[in-house]
Amino acid sequence: MFLVVLRQSGPEFDRSRPLEEQSGWDAHASFMDGLVDAGFVVLGGPLAGDGRVAHAVEAESQDAVRATLARDPWSETHLRVDAIEPWTIRLDAREA
Repeated sequence: MFLVVLRQSGPEFDRSRPLEEQSGWDAHASFMDGLVDAGFVVLGGPLAGDGRVAHAVEAESQDAVRATLARDPWSETHLRVDAIEPWTIRLDAREA
């Protein structure tokens, strides 16, 4: 199942600093790269201007997404889960 996850910046995210200069960046980036390598995160990145991040993930359930993202070193400090929505894919240019 594909899900869209929206995450909002948390209380320790310093909007005056670039993403790569946030505290704990290396640990967070390593964790997220591992989720990509595992096939959990299909697409992801920040949305323009408001501290939100969107991820397209492949997981069994919303609970599985929450449990996985809770292990992120930035969980609840720099990023918190705002919404998780099931996504019905109707258009797909990837090869079968």
